[in-house]
Amino acid sequence: MNATDIELALRPILDEIEKRSVLVDPFVDKETYRIYLATLWSNLVLKPEEAGLLEEDLEAAHDIINIQAHQVLGEEEAITESFRFINSRPGEKAMEMAKLSKTHKELLAYFSSMILDPDGHKRWMDEVRKK
Repeated sequence: MNATDIELALRPILDEIEKRSVLVDPFVDKETYRIYLATLWSNLVLKPEEAGLLEEDLEAAHDIINIQAHQVLGEEEAITESFRFINSRPGEKAMEMAKLSKTHKELLAYFSSMILDPDGHKRWMDEVRKK
């Protein structure tokens, strides 16, 4: 897929994330937006086909999502920064307030580990596999 097709596939999802994160138009709750963004990225990596993408489209999708999210959050690496937020105490509180399920929180924690500390994540996964 080319970048335009990927953006067209992601546009309804990105628009919905922004819509669901609005407190009062035009103000976006950045914490909620970060949770949705991290959830979107986790799901895209797990099952890109559900968004009409192929695995090889993920790099371009990453760039497109970062550009869109940068406009909302003001962060250059919005996906990474969203996972950094998830991995923080304020992120934990935001997930509690959003009433995320245990499985949802574990998914986001897993991806946070993978994205923020890939070497540590690899060591941890190696240990898990040994057991």
